Amino acid sequence: MTKRLVVYFTATGNTGRAAETLARAIGADIAQITPAEPYDAAALDWTDPNSRVSAEHRDRSMRPALANNPSIDGYDEIFLGYPLWWETAPRAVRTWLESHDFTGKKLITFATSSSSVRGANGVQLHDSAPSATWIDGRRVQPNATEADMRAWAESVA
Repeated sequence: MTKRLVVYFTATGNTGRAAETLARAIGADIAQITPAEPYDAAALDWTDPNSRVSAEHRDRSMRPALANNPSIDGYDEIFLGYPLWWETAPRAVRTWLESHDFTGKKLITFATSSSSVRGANGVQLHDSAPSATWIDGRRVQPNATEADMRAWAESVA
């Protein structure tokens, strides 16, 4: 039997809601990637060139420290959720990816965004987990139903 894990990063709760729905829908365990320094409203202000998210966007090498780094041991399929920031995952997601060996594991992304779909498939993250068997993900709605999430997960797993 395939053992599944839903791992997610959320800053405002949207991706967290989608992750919880997905985990319930497919009977998966769930874990949150938590940065050591939480993102407050000022840090998330993408219109401010001096905000934390803007600085992380400019410097692709940034890897924020994590307060919680969920283990992937014992799992075969990992669904990775994140909000789209500038059409890619937040840098904390790369910190998490680069701290694990995904050899023999399927990695499927899902992303939340109010408008963008580019980056939801996870292709831009492949270099942070080159040993994973990557399955293209998609953008999901934070309020998606369990039935919708289950149908999508079963179509890609």
